[in-house]
Amino acid sequence: MASLTVRKLDEDLKASLRLRAARAGRSVEDEVRMILREATEGPSAAPASPARSVPQPHRSRTSAATTLPRVTLIIGGGIAAYKALDLIRRLKDRGIHVRCVMTRAAQQFVTPLTASALADERCYTDLFDAQSEFDAGHIRLARDTDLIVVAPATADLMAKMAQGHADDLATAILLATNRPVLIAPAMNPLMWANAATKRNVAQLARDGIAFIGPNSGEMAEANEAGVGRMSEPLEIAAAAEAILRPRATGPLAGKTILITAGPTHEPIDPVRYIANRSSGKQGFAIAASAAEAGADVTLVSGPVDLDDPAGVRVIRVESARDMLAQVETLLPVDIAIFAAAVADWRVANAGDQKIKKTSSGMPPLELVENPDILATVSKLKQNRPPLVIGFAAETQNLIENATSKLKRKGCDWIVANDVSPASGVMGGDRNTVHVLTLDKSNVAIDSWPVMTKEEVADALVAKIAATIA
Repeated sequence: MASLTVRKLDEDLKASLRLRAARAGRSVEDEVRMILREATEGPSAAPASPARSVPQPHRSRTSAATTLPRVTLIIGGGIAAYKALDLIRRLKDRGIHVRCVMTRAAQQFVTPLTASALADERCYTDLFDAQSEFDAGHIRLARDTDLIVVAPATADLMAKMAQGHADDLATAILLATNRPVLIAPAMNPLMWANAATKRNVAQLARDGIAFIGPNSGEMAEANEAGVGRMSEPLEIAAAAEAILRPRATGPLAGKTILITAGPTHEPIDPVRYIANRSSGKQGFAIAASAAEAGADVTLVSGPVDLDDPAGVRVIRVESARDMLAQVETLLPVDIAIFAAAVADWRVANAGDQKIKKTSSGMPPLELVENPDILATVSKLKQNRPPLVIGFAAETQNLIENATSKLKRKGCDWIVANDVSPASGVMGGDRNTVHVLTLDKSNVAIDSWPVMTKEEVADALVAKIAATIA
């Protein structure tokens, strides 16, 4: 039969044929031939040579497993694209079906052939691909999935997402989807810290996009280091699985928790800043424990050298004002835990250029008070979380100062710890805390023994769960 014409089919059947053909990478005509061949010779019959000379894409062995969660992985054009290949394997190891889309820039770093071989599924690259776009393939790729992961998410790709561009296959998919989106940013630290990128990150967060990373570390460029490294494939796979297979049980299931952690950096000039010795370990441990307890956790972190906790949405900031702005956009939540060591002061007029030493001596630095994030949220008239927990890091008169802070700030609990140099708490792995709770005018003090920061986190989460149950 030289040609095959399909007539007098209802529209639903035609749509089913188009979808089946697109998934197999064949024309509708070739797909009908395949159906007829299977009906007459059985499904094991060897397929005849295709009518067209176009190479046929490899069909996924997992695509028929409809019970598997499905991820559309968009690979952006950065050096971290090589990590996306390992991410494919990590996702498949977790029983997740992966379909890859590569931007034109991504193909400068890795090839579609490699991605399709690892995914065991055709890799899509072109918005105007005749094999897939005859039935609006980009819409299928946007909807025929349970989650879209963008890794690496370059500064350019994030800017296009924030502005709603759709000038290639990847951005068209992202604009057309109604599925959750998880992005793993990867770029040079200066690009990540640029004001334009910060605006785009804030916009994407408001749009409901989930973030994993970026992490801190060495860059591909020589002598470059800082925040901007793409999260490791294991971290991204864990975050994707947490979205695809949310915890159905746990004492904090259904609760939303906002946590701050780490120090803030207050600029003096482009190369100097005011900071403190906070490592962020305690806040990160609390976020991990709360996520394990089933909560929906968002962690707003200052500059730290820590990997993102699995299943936690992490937003990186620099200054106290940046942190407050992010916190305000994330309200309302059920519980707010302010573990960050926020700088009390900042320079009133930070220099645009490096401040140089002069013969007249040290230049005067005028300090102004930073916003008080804990007090601001505790005293809100609207959107105040039902439970607000602050931290008191003190070097002397611990209980007295923590009690005063609890009453002055207006929060519900204060977790007090001794951070004097002899304690080793700042930057260390162990902590000794006292939890102060306010009931009307009475302050109750619950003192805990020396524990690891992970144990402190678990105990605090257990106390929260028992309180709000």
